[in-house]
Amino acid sequence: MQFDYVVVGAGSAGCALAARLSEDSARSVCLLEAGGRGRSFLIDVPVMLAVTVPRTLHNWAFETVPQTGLNGRKGYQPRGMGLGGSSAINAMIYMRGHPADYDDWAAAGNFGWGWNDVLPVFRRSEHNERGADAFHGTGGPLNVADQRSPNPASLAFVEAGVQAGHSRNDDFNGPRQEGVGLYQVTQKGGRRWSAARAYLDPAAERGNLTVLTEARALCLCLEGRTCTGVEIIQGRTRRTLQARRETILCAGAFGSPHLLLLSGIGPADELAAHEIALRHELPGVGKHLQDHVDYVIGYLSAAPGLIGLTPRGLANLALGYLRYRKEGGGILASNVAESGGFLKSGAQLARPDLQLHFTIGLVADHGRDRTPRYGFSCHVCVLRPKSRGSVGLASADPLAPPRIDPAFLTHEEDLRALQRGVRMTLDVLEQRALERFRGRNVFGEAGASDDALAALVRERADTVYHPAGTCRMGTDEMAVVDPELRVRGIERLRVADASIMPTLIGGNTNAPAIMIGERAADLIR
Repeated sequence: MQFDYVVVGAGSAGCALAARLSEDSARSVCLLEAGGRGRSFLIDVPVMLAVTVPRTLHNWAFETVPQTGLNGRKGYQPRGMGLGGSSAINAMIYMRGHPADYDDWAAAGNFGWGWNDVLPVFRRSEHNERGADAFHGTGGPLNVADQRSPNPASLAFVEAGVQAGHSRNDDFNGPRQEGVGLYQVTQKGGRRWSAARAYLDPAAERGNLTVLTEARALCLCLEGRTCTGVEIIQGRTRRTLQARRETILCAGAFGSPHLLLLSGIGPADELAAHEIALRHELPGVGKHLQDHVDYVIGYLSAAPGLIGLTPRGLANLALGYLRYRKEGGGILASNVAESGGFLKSGAQLARPDLQLHFTIGLVADHGRDRTPRYGFSCHVCVLRPKSRGSVGLASADPLAPPRIDPAFLTHEEDLRALQRGVRMTLDVLEQRALERFRGRNVFGEAGASDDALAALVRERADTVYHPAGTCRMGTDEMAVVDPELRVRGIERLRVADASIMPTLIGGNTNAPAIMIGERAADLIR
């Protein structure tokens, strides 16, 4: 099977890249996805993320190695499996990050990746239902909408944030990021608008785009220092997909470095430990893993309209079904994390260093804690953590999961920043606007001493699902790709996903991953 371009991974970046490349009818494109077609009630109905995230439904559901910073616990890393990747199971929050994040990339030598370079790409990819302006676009494939039925508790959270002294912000992707408000979401008519919906559905009739699902990439095919394609297994059939022009890895912050290592590209010692022949030494592969470490504060509640594993919470979902079928609104259209904010933990900071996600259910252990509780939660995460982890090989078996080590809270400042964030979040949650929703604080943060709070953070913190940086873009010896996303030292091979981020952006990573896929298409064309 020969194509001009082979794209490995149909997540947020891969869908955008493959669709854009296939706009040239003279070029053939193959998009490879290890999961299924991504067509499911669990994907389309927004609130069903509460079902997919904790389970292996359309979800790789990876675990990390034991984390010394988390008292030896293994962390949990849900990743979307199927067309759309993690955009098929995420909270649909449309967030770009802070403009200075991208200027940092450019200042580090990544020409063409500053804010003024990427803003037009964000605008081109977007159809914002509010209309176009200097920050937003219309007519793009990714539908961005205001929430159809914000929960009263989410609205009360925004009021509480204002009462706590924070500014109201109706557009976190507008002129400023700081403040509290409702998130815009990647939905259309109350339905999830994943990268597959946005990019692949309009391209489905193009004869030059081939989409292969349930097809696992085993290794890259190399002739000397040139990548000629990828070997895959689909069902029981092994075959080689040949790329006449380029192979582009879009398998994410875990999958892309994993495939490079399986193919003999990476640190020599890592490959030797698993008896994989070294094809090209690239010491940065799998290094520099960054992720937003997160803590969840929970309160019981007696208020109507929330969700949870209680008769009342389940009844709210059941009663909302008819409304959703009729008008695409109500609780089933909720992305669960409806409101939030970006805060500075110190007045001297130039940009927010904390992000909040207020959720209309009482979440513990990513929803895997099945204790029947009815209430609300608020996540707080550190936006620019200093801890650095890695992705490596757990085995030379290409079907085995990667070894994931985020190294959470191994830098002491991350712990201190998260503690400050918890204190600031508690200050918001204890305001009078939330009084009629607020019951007992469940996990003990309220009133905890500094030492007790530090112990709680180490006991309960984990990811908020934004891994990045493992195929870092740059110009130094530890960079994996150059500013045009070409793998250093290998011809006809690029990486285009969140793994190329030199530093983690301050916000949710789905929209930036789509931007990276769009930008890669520009570079390739």
